[in-house]
Amino acid sequence: MNVLQQISPVWPLRLGLGLMYLYSGYDLIAYPHHWYGFVPRWFAQALSSMMSLAQYLRLQGAGEIALGLALLGWFLPVTMVRTAAALAALEMAMILLFVGIDPITFRDIGLFGAAAGLFLLLRRS
Repeated sequence: MNVLQQISPVWPLRLGLGLMYLYSGYDLIAYPHHWYGFVPRWFAQALSSMMSLAQYLRLQGAGEIALGLALLGWFLPVTMVRTAAALAALEMAMILLFVGIDPITFRDIGLFGAAAGLFLLLRRS
């Protein structure tokens, strides 16, 4: 039990969120069509004048990979990791606000809580 007390809660949060963002980022880039159903129709229609939905999702995937790398980068300054946590919390809040209830809402609530918690923990650093 003593070993567990020595582990900062920041690291499991960074590891979990970072790996999740690497996975979802890769999947968004490799298989954007798998994600079409999760994009609100009104957003896809507004987006269509600027780029295709597949292009947007690939861009979103690149952003998520960047977030994942920032969260996993043990050598990065805490300000960069705190910014990544804030962006992750913002992304999840926007999904909850604009997408609404769907089959994976429970996941988004947990990810919002983890990202917000990480941000608050790093705010003290």
